Amino acid sequence: MKKIRAAVVGYGNIGRYVIEALEAAADFEVAGVVRRASSLQGESGMAYPVVSSLDELDDVDVAILCTPSRLVEKSAEVALKAGISTVDSFDIHSGIADMRARLNAIACESGAAALISAGWDPGSDSVVRALLEVCAPQGITYTNFGPGMSMGHTVAVKAIEGVKAALSMTIPLGTGIHRRMVYVELEDGYDFEAVAAAIKSDAYFVHDETHVTRVESVDALLDMGHGVNMVRKGVSGKTQNQRFEFNMSINNPALTSQILVAGARAVLRQKPGAYTMIEIPLIDFLPGDREQIIRRLV
Repeated sequence: MKKIRAAVVGYGNIGRYVIEALEAAADFEVAGVVRRASSLQGESGMAYPVVSSLDELDDVDVAILCTPSRLVEKSAEVALKAGISTVDSFDIHSGIADMRARLNAIACESGAAALISAGWDPGSDSVVRALLEVCAPQGITYTNFGPGMSMGHTVAVKAIEGVKAALSMTIPLGTGIHRRMVYVELEDGYDFEAVAAAIKSDAYFVHDETHVTRVESVDALLDMGHGVNMVRKGVSGKTQNQRFEFNMSINNPALTSQILVAGARAVLRQKPGAYTMIEIPLIDFLPGDREQIIRRLV
């Protein structure tokens, strides 16, 4: 059986864990890693080609986009226009539907497929929320994150001028309300109050209670553990007081990367277009014979 050749675009925390997940998947092989040209020098120990552009790699079936969310759409456009399917973990919830529409037009024209927001939230948690709504169509679902490190929020802080290093922790307050605890190291010459104000006004933080603290060393605080508690209380048919609960404690980048690799498998089984995880049959994310999967899981 021909293995799926996956290119990894971006080589931060997610990119590194994606390589590990690809190496553990029997139906994949790593076509190479795409990095910024300025990052190519000095890379040692890499077992795969490291290039600055996707078109420098041969026979790529799917590009796994491991860039910050605000760079995802541009990276997806480049790959899709080259006829290469994509999967990403874009995590700005309010922008998902619009980005899906834009990428859908490009994907349909190029004959490729894009799976967007295929992390764990949005992503696998979206699937769980959908399933809970199937079980109780009328009701309320609360998704409580943490306590743990938010990669998307941390990356957003690092992009703010004057920030040398950062960590954004998500603290659940219950009923889907969260506090953001942000720890920053500053570049020399920057005013902490000005940097803190810029962080609080960023779209990632503007809707949540956010506290910014200056620290000497962010590395001393780092822990990539995270978690979710999801509760739905609602109505099945005409029967009230149905309650469902889902919990998980995870290593954040490891789970994101595992879902991205499963998504890379699933997206190649779709017709041209752009999709979110709730639009794709779960069985398409799993490796192996379809009949055997049904016998094992149904």
